[in-house]
This record gives sequence, C-alpha cells and structure tokens, in this order.
Amino acid sequence: MSGDSVGAFLPGPPVEIAGAADGPLAGLTFAVKDLYDVAGHVTGYGNPDWARTHPPAVAHAAVVRQLLEAGARLRGKTKTVELAYGLTGENVWYGTPLNPAAPDRFPGGSSCGSAAAVAAGLVDLAMGSDTGGSVRIPASYCGIYGIRPSWGAVSLVGACPLGPSYDTAGWFAARASVLRRVGEVLLPPGPEAGLGPLLKVQEAWVNALPATAAALAPALSAAERVLGPALPVNLAPEGLDVFYEHFRCAQAEEAWTTLGSWIAATEPRLGPGVAERFAAARAMDPAKAAAGRAFRRVVQARLRPLLAGGAVLVHPTAPGPAPKLGISLAEQTAVRERTMGVTAIAGFAGLCEVTLPAARVEGAPVGLSLSAAPGRDRALLAAAERVAQALGLPV
Repeated sequence: MSGDSVGAFLPGPPVEIAGAADGPLAGLTFAVKDLYDVAGHVTGYGNPDWARTHPPAVAHAAVVRQLLEAGARLRGKTKTVELAYGLTGENVWYGTPLNPAAPDRFPGGSSCGSAAAVAAGLVDLAMGSDTGGSVRIPASYCGIYGIRPSWGAVSLVGACPLGPSYDTAGWFAARASVLRRVGEVLLPPGPEAGLGPLLKVQEAWVNALPATAAALAPALSAAERVLGPALPVNLAPEGLDVFYEHFRCAQAEEAWTTLGSWIAATEPRLGPGVAERFAAARAMDPAKAAAGRAFRRVVQARLRPLLAGGAVLVHPTAPGPAPKLGISLAEQTAVRERTMGVTAIAGFAGLCEVTLPAARVEGAPVGLSLSAAPGRDRALLAAAERVAQALGLPV
C-alpha cells in the first residue's frame, strides 16, 4: 500500500474496497489481518506455503462484509505472524512491521500489521484475532486501544483458525470512541451499562515489572473514579506459571488438530519460534492437554460467578513494554511465558477484555486492561471510553 511507512500491509498491489455510501462507520477506513477472507484474494495466513496451497477466497469473511456494509472503506490486508502462532510480531517471509510507538522494539503479535497500521495512523481501525493475546499484546506494545471480545461474540466465519475454542475476532483503534463504534456494528445486543465494582488482580500486578506497575498507577486511579474503588482479589492461587502451562498445552493440542494435517502434507517452511511451537504441538502429551482442558473448567467456575453481577477486572495488559528487536529466542520465550500467564485469564474464562494505551515505560507504551463477564462487551467498551476520558486519553 502506498504510504505504508511501517511495513504494516502485505507486499504487492493494495486490496482496497469502498464501503457502503452511508452507515454508522461511514468515513472511516480499516484494514484486516491476513487470516480474514477478502473475496477474490488469497488469504496468506502469514506463510508463503499457505498462500501457495490455497485458492482465492470466494466471499468476504463475515466481519469484512459487516464493516463494508456499515460504510467503512477497506484499505488493505495486514501482516500476521505465521499461522497466528506468536506474540512478538515477527515474520521472516514478509518482514516484521515497525512499531510506530517504539521503533527499536517488536510490534507484538500475532496481529502485528493491524496494530502497526492503526498506530501509524494509516487506518482508523483494523481487525486482528486473539487466541492467546494476539490483539491485547500488540495494542499494549503499540500504544493503541484493542479488544478481545467475549468468545463466540463476533463471527469468525471466513477466518483461518488456530485454536477454535479460544479464537476471537478482535480489533484495534486509536480512539476509544471508534473502538466502541466498531463494537456497535460487530457485537450482538447486550447490556450497555451496569458495570462495577472494580477488582484489582493482585497476581497480574505483582507479575508486572515494577516500573510498569508504577506507571499504570494513574490509570488505575482513573478507572477507580469511573467504576469505584478497586478491591484486591487473588484469582490465580496456583500461580500464573500454572495458568500459562495449562493454556499452552490445551492450545497446542487444538493448534495441531486444526492445522497439523496441512503441515504434515505440505511440510511448509516455518520461521524461528513458530516452527518450534508447532513441533511441540505435534508432540504434545495428551494427558497434559487434558489437564489443560480440565483446568479451564476450574477457571471458568471460579471467575464467571465472580463477574456475573458486573464486576470488572483491572490489571496491566502485559508485564512490560515490547521487547527490543534482536533479543534471543530464549528471551522471547521468557517474555511469552510471563505475558501469557495473564492473558490466559480472559482466554480460559471467555471474558471480554479491553486494553487502553495508559502509560509509557522507558519511552515505550504499556496498556491497562479491563475485563468483564462474557456478553458484557458493549458495557465494557462504554466503560473503557469513560476511563480513557478520565485519564485524558484520545476518545
């Protein structure tokens, strides 16, 4: 795409489609992660062998159609980590997008291109997907708003799968009001108010780097002004490392079940990190995956009653700012583990989670997350907009 100074979009001719003449999103532009179908174009899923072995899409993905019908104009397809299986945003085949908010750091993934496009002001909004953090983490790293909707709330028809019982169709925006307006188009009807009290997830605050927790203190205060004093809660007595391990195993089994037949038949070239994760998924011990599924039921039974009355969880989206470019694979893995122990909370329980661009650490963005019970997405988006206003952020 012309003017793509950050490498957010796929190389080649731009994929541009005009939206309806009028509608609730008229005048806005959007991009879509290259795992959503756009009619007449191959969905590449971040990997050249996937693109080579799949024909052009015959119809738009449901969310693409909904956004076009709402009046938004499609400006292009954005890069993704291969097969959506990574949190740094690296893609060795098409190039890793620049993080516009911190050029010496990763943009976050797997929805790297969508986050970069919004952060650079190339589009007003962009579709990503979030299985284990793939919208929330790049939103935090790039200093923009992002939402992982309640599991099953937004259609994934016409989207490439990774872990179907965790996959969600999330999106990014540079303004809280735009994030909410997209939700009015994509989300099913639901309550739009009635949230509170605020619950401070102690483990996630302890897990964050001290500088992150300190930088987010004003944002926590702003959330308290909107939703009331934060009550400390402990949600993970087993430890966040246990959350990460169970999520990793359960997700890996799904990833291999979903994509393994294509990988085995095609023997695709996979970049560093992604290749190792699929190798681990292929070798996953069924007992570990079963333990992960059982743990998920425990987390759901713990969290859903707690949040049923409208309570909102608040915590740092990620433990720190984006890792710097060039760190080793081992260092990347350590960041992934520390990060996904927290993102697994909403992932296991199917919660909706919004991240706000709330602060900066070492000059790089860090996000504050608000999470609510499944089905309270609209109310959460409205509350996030009010918190953003209280904090003086772009609304």
